[in-house]
Amino acid sequence: MERVPPARYVLFAVPAMAGCATDLATKAWFFSSPALRAGEILWLWTGHVGIQLSWNEGALFGMGQGRVWLFAVLSVAAAVAIPVWLFWFGAARDRWLTFALGCVMAGVLGNLYDRLGLHGDAWPPSHPRAGEPIYAVRDWILWQANDQWRWPNFNLADSLLVVGAALLLLHALRQPTGAQNESVGRESTPGTPA
Repeated sequence: MERVPPARYVLFAVPAMAGCATDLATKAWFFSSPALRAGEILWLWTGHVGIQLSWNEGALFGMGQGRVWLFAVLSVAAAVAIPVWLFWFGAARDRWLTFALGCVMAGVLGNLYDRLGLHGDAWPPSHPRAGEPIYAVRDWILWQANDQWRWPNFNLADSLLVVGAALLLLHALRQPTGAQNESVGRESTPGTPA
């Protein structure tokens, strides 16, 4: 089996580390605002785009509320499986795949940090679990068409997961039939079949 080019480690690590760091920095910044923590909305585009804090104890769109530990275990499994697949089994020879999974890894790590409660926040006095550590994802991006049609709050980690998944889908769609199993052994560039 061909060795993975050293540049692929960089191509994976840069979006993974920069994305995770940016996600955690923005969460720390917005969640340190007393006004936002008190429930205020900071509108960037009045009625449509703003900053509003929320805690998500579930997954995508708030599904699976209360199953934080299940999602934490799945995140740890993904954080181990992605680099093993890329660098042990050689999938990182594909540039597009390597970059896309770097984006996915950033999202996985950013939200895993929150699910493990590493941010150190505790539920406020008004909450039924007041004073207990919060094991939930910190969301802060508010987007809505109007007050009746509102997208669930999200964060940069969620955005990176979606970007990574979209890149993976595009990559799969651009591969000719039968080439998907062969792509691991050959180089590819974004926009061209592996």
